[in-house]
Amino acid sequence: MNISEQKIREITIEVLKEFGNNISPEKLREEVYKRIETYIEKPTVTQNSMDSGRVIVTSYGINRPGVVSKISTILAEANCDIQDITQKILQEFFTMIMIVDISNSPLSFKELHDKLAKVAEELNIKIMIQHEDVFRSMHRI
Repeated sequence: MNISEQKIREITIEVLKEFGNNISPEKLREEVYKRIETYIEKPTVTQNSMDSGRVIVTSYGINRPGVVSKISTILAEANCDIQDITQKILQEFFTMIMIVDISNSPLSFKELHDKLAKVAEELNIKIMIQHEDVFRSMHRI
């Protein structure tokens, strides 16, 4: 479901009224993001169904050997298709953004999220995964 610009404005105003004008930009985004998620249709998941669609995987932290390998291995083992990838090393800092099709994965979004969180902890980096629709809606705010 696409959410209209007007609805995003209404949600933002609602959050501002609730928290006041002194809310930080980060907190405002976080609260608006949470409320937008309630408007985006979630796939109905049965015991044997798979999540469908694309996700955005963002990772960053101190660079070390094997970061890209470990993340891409988790995705490959989950039968996910990396459709686009960009990475950059800035001095000792590593950043990477991936667009990943998870429609053929036997794992649920939550299961994939948990596997990536475990790798993030092992590597001492941050990894975020978001459904494409949520990502697009968030960046319209």
